Amino acid sequence: MISFTIFATSMKEIIKELKHLIDSKSKKKIVITTHKSPDGDAIGSSLAIYHLLNKIDHTVHLITPNDYASSLHWLPGNNNVIIYDEQIENANKITKDADIILMLDFNNINRIGDFADTIANSSAVKVLIDHHEDPSNNLADIMISKPQCSSTAELLYEVIDNMSMTQYLDKDIAECLYVGIMTDTGSFKYPSTTERTHEIVSKLIKYGANNSKIHDLIYDNSSENRIKLLGYCLNNKLLVYPENNSAIISLNANELKKFNFQKGDTEGFVNYCLSIKDIKFAAFVAEKDGIVKLSLRSKGDIRVNDIAKKNFNGGGHINAAGGVSQLSVNDTIKELEKIINNLNK
Repeated sequence: MISFTIFATSMKEIIKELKHLIDSKSKKKIVITTHKSPDGDAIGSSLAIYHLLNKIDHTVHLITPNDYASSLHWLPGNNNVIIYDEQIENANKITKDADIILMLDFNNINRIGDFADTIANSSAVKVLIDHHEDPSNNLADIMISKPQCSSTAELLYEVIDNMSMTQYLDKDIAECLYVGIMTDTGSFKYPSTTERTHEIVSKLIKYGANNSKIHDLIYDNSSENRIKLLGYCLNNKLLVYPENNSAIISLNANELKKFNFQKGDTEGFVNYCLSIKDIKFAAFVAEKDGIVKLSLRSKGDIRVNDIAKKNFNGGGHINAAGGVSQLSVNDTIKELEKIINNLNK
């Protein structure tokens, strides 16, 4: 296995190896995949590399474990995405025949759900490009991991740049990468946003990314039901613990059904907790598809990835993580309250 950090001393050798794999002189069958319920960074970076590889005449398929928010369906190439849980037989056949599998924006094979066994059993060369901490050992043959990057999309741009392939960048690829960076930085407000992040974004705009249009399509394109659901959460389901600088929002299955919940409708709800003065830890708990899921956010040095890993079989970044609970929504809140009470100890 070749494992490396993108700016390690072995970078040149690894980039050479990766570039050799996708050399246009040798046409390959390539499968791209990302984590379950892909967010903007996952689908944006996946579609970006999908377009680039198509330009150099590979046979490329993008397979996501399941569908994703409708606010991302406008992205160029969306109509060509294969949804695994809707086309299992076809997706398995394509993956079995693949020469290369590119895995983007996840650090553990479990993040791709039922697609995991097919990927794990494939004899294809596996390449990981990801910015989460602690990638699993033996996950890929070539591992490009840089947690310091704001997003997998930012890291992917660096990979493309270091492979001297920026000549393939166009408006479609630029907009896909822009979506990934914009969403994973919270519109460039998270601490992971650096001078380099803005440099890359400026280059993407030069390549044709319409930043104003993208922001409108992602953030100002909500259904009436989503806005009503948000209002219900803030008025009726917000719990604030000022003594612990914490807040929780929760929804059970019946409440989601009442507002005709669609995938992606609760995206970003947890951030409203952090917008409250002095709140440094936030949790959003929701019962979806029979599973109680959590989104955790924080400010400063509260490591929600460790909290998610220790208590909710999850993980993520220092200030943004997720997990699942085996308890009911109410009992999960009780567990969170125990965690909150120990935050400052």
